[in-house]
Amino acid sequence: MQAILLSIGDELALGQTVDTNSAWAAAKLATLGISTVLHETVSDDQDLIAASIGWASTKADLIVISGGLGPTDDDLTRQALAQAMGVELVEDAESMADLEAFFAKRGYTMADRNRVQAFCPAGATMIANSCGTAPGIRATLNRAEVFVTPGVPREMKAMIEADVIPAVQTKLAEAGAAESKVILATKINTFGYGESDVATRLGDLMQRDRNPVVGTTVSDGICSVRVRAEFPNVDEAQQQLEDTVTKVQDVMGPTVFGRDDTSLQTALVKLLLKEDKTVATAESCTGGMIGSMLTDVPGSSAAYLGGWVTYSNALKTSQLGVRPGVIEAHGAVSKEVVIAMAESAKQRSGVDYAVSVSGVAGPGGGTEEKPVGTVWLGLATPNGTTARLARLIGNRTSVRDRAAKCALQMVRLTLMGEELGHIRWLAKHDV
Repeated sequence: MQAILLSIGDELALGQTVDTNSAWAAAKLATLGISTVLHETVSDDQDLIAASIGWASTKADLIVISGGLGPTDDDLTRQALAQAMGVELVEDAESMADLEAFFAKRGYTMADRNRVQAFCPAGATMIANSCGTAPGIRATLNRAEVFVTPGVPREMKAMIEADVIPAVQTKLAEAGAAESKVILATKINTFGYGESDVATRLGDLMQRDRNPVVGTTVSDGICSVRVRAEFPNVDEAQQQLEDTVTKVQDVMGPTVFGRDDTSLQTALVKLLLKEDKTVATAESCTGGMIGSMLTDVPGSSAAYLGGWVTYSNALKTSQLGVRPGVIEAHGAVSKEVVIAMAESAKQRSGVDYAVSVSGVAGPGGGTEEKPVGTVWLGLATPNGTTARLARLIGNRTSVRDRAAKCALQMVRLTLMGEELGHIRWLAKHDV
């Protein structure tokens, strides 16, 4: 069975609101063995919505639509569904009574404009909304079973869990076990190589005709390798999925820091706790981002003892003891300064590891020698201190974020006894 997801709303089409409904719904459907083949966002235009529904109904077995069921003039999904079906909207008496009771229970008189929420296309059925005023709609069009849910995430999720999934499970049972399949998916998160480098290393694992299928996605410097297995039963799907995950991990080596929702900072904190080690930070251009990332992780206080944000040269000197002569001779963005920052942070905090960052985040401040994106990172360890130069590309936010993640990965790789060369943005400058 294949599904198409339609998300309705100007705010989605214009990029003012991020569509999280489709991602959640697709993941839910995948647990039933249903492949979502298309996500489409449609603005609040009745003709466009109707056209999208009509086209989708000839391409997929299941259509799940979210949004456009409210009481305002721009809520047009029910009208568009009726248009696509070639029928009129009709009042559902039970839904009207439920709406009136909903408002009466709260001491309100229902506004006339809310009455439209009790209408649905002739031949369709209404789905009760346990969390709000807008009922959902279930209909059949061409080859597709169509479900319309509210766009409010809480209401959409409740309706899919309570009504859509059971209905789909019944359909699957009627279709017979011969047509059923299990879809399992995971992602392996890496940091250190760009997407093209990752794809080159994966090689034949990314052939589109293989099962499990392997793909890549990049977000904020993290390259995630997606693995998706489709097989007749759970055991085979799980075995094939894990076999492919092992192959990916073998190829990508220590750049892999976790699966699914595991963040780089979570992986580092877990490793620090496992090794019974502590870390401190000394930040300039990242302005506390590294410390913030680490403290996002529950229990990090046992591994991250604290840090310094020394944005000015004066504070680098007064708080971390970086000699003014070093700054004058080499500049604040230099190997010498980040070494001094890291060593001072380690000595003053009594930690096992201290990482430091100083750079030119932009958009101004760059020079020919040190253009925007130039970042120096230092790492003081029980075995000495090292520094690395990074040349990062992007806007100010991107440079700072990537620098912070480079710092986290530097500490992690060092704890693992791995080479820092696994972070391709870093040049080699040992001390």
